[in-house]
Amino acid sequence: MGHIVAKFGGTSLAQSQQIKKVIKIVRSDPARIYVVVSAPGKRHPDDQKITDLFYEWQRHAALKLSSTEIRGLIEERYLEIIKGLGLSLDIKAEIDRIASEIKKGASPDYTASRGEYLNGKILAEALGYEFIDPAFCIFFQEDGRYGGDEKKLQAALKGKKAVIPGFYGSMPDGSIKTFSRGGSDITGAIVAKATRADTYENWTDVSGLRMADPRIVPNPKKIPVVTYRELRELSYMGATIFHEEAMFPVQNAKIPTHILNTNNPTDSGTLVVPDNDKSVERGSIAGIAGRKGFTTITVEKTLMNQEIGFVREVLSVVEHNDISFEHMPSGIDSISLVFDDRQLAGKTKKLVQEMRSACSPDTIEVNPNLALIAVVGRGMAYTPGVASKIFSSVSNAGINIRMINQGSSEISIIFGVHDADYDNAIRAVYKAFVRSEFAFQYNSGAQESNGRNGRNRS
Repeated sequence: MGHIVAKFGGTSLAQSQQIKKVIKIVRSDPARIYVVVSAPGKRHPDDQKITDLFYEWQRHAALKLSSTEIRGLIEERYLEIIKGLGLSLDIKAEIDRIASEIKKGASPDYTASRGEYLNGKILAEALGYEFIDPAFCIFFQEDGRYGGDEKKLQAALKGKKAVIPGFYGSMPDGSIKTFSRGGSDITGAIVAKATRADTYENWTDVSGLRMADPRIVPNPKKIPVVTYRELRELSYMGATIFHEEAMFPVQNAKIPTHILNTNNPTDSGTLVVPDNDKSVERGSIAGIAGRKGFTTITVEKTLMNQEIGFVREVLSVVEHNDISFEHMPSGIDSISLVFDDRQLAGKTKKLVQEMRSACSPDTIEVNPNLALIAVVGRGMAYTPGVASKIFSSVSNAGINIRMINQGSSEISIIFGVHDADYDNAIRAVYKAFVRSEFAFQYNSGAQESNGRNGRNRS
């Protein structure tokens, strides 16, 4: 009989009423034998996440400041949960032990991980499942990367129904080490891969992925099925509701991930499937995503294509300044590098000067205020007219395209527009592919922005 690994996020576990929903979901399917938990998240917009409170406790301790108030807030949250669930767990004794470790100089990783640890203890008791501490079965290497050794994790879980706190494991010396924020998703994926789960469920507060940002496109269509490769492309542009690194363990093991809503468990959500899945429609797109805050630096030189080592010299300058770039569209006599503004951070002038010195180009042009938009879909590959539909929709909206980049896999087309045109460009592309379900209106400034601060490049 197959099994499911179910991971629940912070909003799903923020208070006792939410945790009751989680308990009902777990008990509704006997295949959900492994449950991975986050720390309690926000109960309302002005609330604080428990993990943030633990970080604050750590900072106060390091500065020799009183942490009585912060500890009280943490205790209050967990006592509310325990009381609401009708449990008898002595959470104060647990917090006393944590306080003792913090006083003795526990690491920030140890302190931050205690939110998941305590929530795991609570949910294990509520479900009657065994509590498995990942400090003893999920291991990092000396360099801080996850080690990948699954043997102890498999042994710890074999034959049990278990709750596993997310977000952390341990270093070779036994000290606690956390993944980056949101790392409970990674723990869930690791458990799914180690136990050869049929499905990895990721329970959140939204009913799956949407084809576009709902802050830009009103009520965008849900993506029912998406491949891991498509999701990777969308995640790069910021369109994700779980940790990007959580894809790799389950993707490599060809385990589908089901993104579901704790508050609406009967909704079908979004199913993330292996890349060889045959369910993707030909000519379809999976989604549209994007980000603002990019700059292009275009280097032009006549007969650049005949000058051996020219591109290497340009990229050597970039490397020397410890900067990474996002894309590199080029022509016969020019090359454009697209940078995230956070990478440039005051280095633009120096970068241009060094490129001039190293390469002796005819011109170097810097164009800031660029937004990148990715249209992603495996069904786009080898389908005539998809690119035409994208660019015609943007042109008809009166928006100038400043850059185009398409990878050889043809799974995505990325184009750049001025920051001010970003929202309208996304709406235009969405309308082109989902006409019947979107009442489209341009912002009044769309036409005025035509041709501003840029030129077409391919």
